[in-house]
This record gives sequence, C-alpha cells and structure tokens, in this order.
Amino acid sequence: MGTEVVGPLLANLVQLLRPSRVLEVGMGYTTPFLAAALAEAEETAAAESLALAEKTREHLDAGRALDDQWLLAEPPLVTPSLHLEPYRPRLAAVDNLSIAESSAGRCQEVLAELGLADRVTVVNADLKDSLDKLPEEFTPIDFAWVDAWECLWFFDHFWPLINPDGGLVVMHYLMTYPEGDAVRRYIAKFQERHPGELEVVSLLESQKLMQNSVTILRRTSGARKLRYAGPGGAIDYSDQLLSDAREHLRLVADARATDRRSA
Repeated sequence: MGTEVVGPLLANLVQLLRPSRVLEVGMGYTTPFLAAALAEAEETAAAESLALAEKTREHLDAGRALDDQWLLAEPPLVTPSLHLEPYRPRLAAVDNLSIAESSAGRCQEVLAELGLADRVTVVNADLKDSLDKLPEEFTPIDFAWVDAWECLWFFDHFWPLINPDGGLVVMHYLMTYPEGDAVRRYIAKFQERHPGELEVVSLLESQKLMQNSVTILRRTSGARKLRYAGPGGAIDYSDQLLSDAREHLRLVADARATDRRSA
C-alpha cells in the first residue's frame, strides 16, 4: 500500500533520531522496518557507549584534556550526555487487525521469523479505543508513524502525548485528495494559533497517483536549545562536556564490575 519507499525512510529516521518510545498506528509492511531499525539502533548504541568510554579512559589516563583528537577517535563525534542512560527503545503497534487485504495479519508471523517478535507490543484495538491500552510509561512518545484514515483524530487526541522536545509524527498520504488536504489545512490552522508548537513538512512521491506522500510534524514547544559548538562549528570542550564524559566512564566501569561479580 505505497510504503515500499517509506519503510526504509522510517528506518533511517529511527537511526537518525534514536527515539525511545515509538508508536505505529496501522501495522503492515513498515512494522518490521521499524522493529529492525530499533534493534539495530540499540545494538549500535551499546557498542558505541563501550567504545566511547574506552577512548575517554585512554585520553584522561594520558593526562590530556578533551580535544579534537578525542572527538574524532572511534566512535567519532559522539555526545557523552546521551549515553548517561542505557538506550532501551520500545515499539507499540495499534491495529484492530480487521482489514483482510492488509498485511497487518501477517506481521507477527514475519516478526517471529526475523527474531523481532519481542520488539513489538501489539495493541489490538481501534485507534479511538487505544489510548488507555498503551504500554505503561509509554509517554512522551518520541516517534509516531500513522498509516491510518484517522489522522485528524490522532492529532486531536495524541498530540499532547508527543514529546515536546522534538518528538516526530509521520503521517501517510495526506496529499492529492480532498480529505487529506483538509487535515493538512487543519494542522496549519493549529500551527497559526500556537506559534512555536510545531514544524511541518510534506513530501510528495510525485510518480504515484495515490499513497504518495508523508507529512512530518515535529513538536517544538519544549525543544531544548543545544549549543555544542562556537562560531565556525568548533566544539566547545566545556567543563560540562568533561563532566559528562567522566560520569559516562564511571557508569560503564560500574556496569562492568557488576557484570564480573554476577559471573
């Protein structure tokens, strides 16, 4: 149903953003892409954390301050502050499994074949009945993929649950037909009434007659202002950066000690 290009796009967005709580509305072809991307991102983050601690240890043990040599060593450019908590992403998929021609019914079988079944919590319900059925501690939602007719209802009822610090909602196919245009106009009016609340972009797959777009909403009402570099993009090796790097190194060392005692 028009997601052969969108599936890899969603997977790449997951790799880019590393969201912790991901919601899919409408299971199908995209579900394994999301689950696999989250599994890969978690594995990458774990390896990255260990490598970051190792390069920080080597650098500090040699009596050197954080500098470009530290920054560019493997893993290059990594932010210590984002590794102060383990990355354990979760995916919940809402679908009532009622559309016979949809691929939703086969998803769990495919996920099991791929070893990804435990990555997805299936919420077997209509979207309008799903709010109180989401997994515990599943808000704020960092990334939502909405491939369902009820995009307007989703926006009205789920938008407050989206992470205000840059949470993303990707909606399928709101261009080139009247009802979709009406949803986009509604969102534009909301944006006018709530300055600073969200950013919007719609991307058209121009070669298609239908199922031919994504509309991406980024919630910005609580977006933190991040400033890692100064003029010209040169990294600011601040006391806070050093503190985060030291704390991350300590956490990794403590975890390794715990693992050795457990073994």
